[in-house]
Amino acid sequence: MGKLLEVNNLSISFTQYVQGLNRHDLKVISDLSIDIDESEIVAVLGSSGSGKSLLAHTILGILPYNAHVTGDVNFKGQILDQEKKEKIRGKEICLIPQSVNFLDPLMKVSQQAVGECKDDNERKEKEKRQREVFAKYGLDESVDDLYPFELSGGMARKVLLSTALLNDPDLLIADEPTPGLDAKSVEETIQDIRSLKEHGKGVLLITHEIDVALRTADRIAIFYSGYVIEINKVENFLNSENLLHPYTKALVDALPKNGFKLTEGVQPLEDVPGCPYYENCPIRLDKCQNNKPELIEHDGIMIRCFNFKETGSEEVVSEETGSEDVVSEEVVSEETGSEDVVSEEDNNEEEINDEA
Repeated sequence: MGKLLEVNNLSISFTQYVQGLNRHDLKVISDLSIDIDESEIVAVLGSSGSGKSLLAHTILGILPYNAHVTGDVNFKGQILDQEKKEKIRGKEICLIPQSVNFLDPLMKVSQQAVGECKDDNERKEKEKRQREVFAKYGLDESVDDLYPFELSGGMARKVLLSTALLNDPDLLIADEPTPGLDAKSVEETIQDIRSLKEHGKGVLLITHEIDVALRTADRIAIFYSGYVIEINKVENFLNSENLLHPYTKALVDALPKNGFKLTEGVQPLEDVPGCPYYENCPIRLDKCQNNKPELIEHDGIMIRCFNFKETGSEEVVSEETGSEDVVSEEVVSEETGSEDVVSEEDNNEEEINDEA
């Protein structure tokens, strides 16, 4: 299986003007890297405001004019520039948006789902497919002629979901696809997303519902204050002992089934000089305060924490003293050994002189 989507070192900031003409750049995503294979579902899990939806909007090229983006996005091995994004979105890459405001208030929902068609034959095929998908989610024929303002919240979300699945995309970006849905529709949504994987498609599932992520994804990426801090296999989230980052552990331990253990502290609203989790971290080091850890691979897990070393690295990391103490001990040992050798040679010389 090849890489379907690769996001490398993505950073996003927005230019704002405060108190008149004072320009201020607000950084909301920093050094984000994530990838999705063919036939894989990767969930992005994080609290509201952590930057999850901005990742989706960047991939599709629908950020507002005052956004500044660095890094690159690759799809099927090709870098996606703005022109390429506009060409493939809605076709090869489809979005289930978080907000129902993405629906055009002046078009009937069936027209929006079908979209543009080359000829009458294509239109008939799409209309047939649209009706099948709508019916699957409990939207009868009367819904086809309704405008968005005539839909309930749950119905509008089903329309958004149906519209995205209608085009059979290679990559589906599902941004909070389940809120407002009844239990049956949530289950159908999960099954439809997983069926895309079985047909070789990739899915980026953006959610703050950890239960949906656990039931749907193969891997889960944890967002914290605009950073990806850990990417781990979904089975490791069943036990916090199998997770690495202290925030990820705290997140799982806070689930009701795990005793609802709460951790004090809040996410920083703006970029900080060191690790974004420094103030709340129980295993922080001195260097964490003013230095940002990079996202590295440790035993097959992507982790952003100074307490872990990169797989294959020879550097020895100690939680308390760091690598410098280990090196100094080795140096002392070597120096001590060399002094002993010298003293033995001196003794030998004295014995020879005595014999002489």
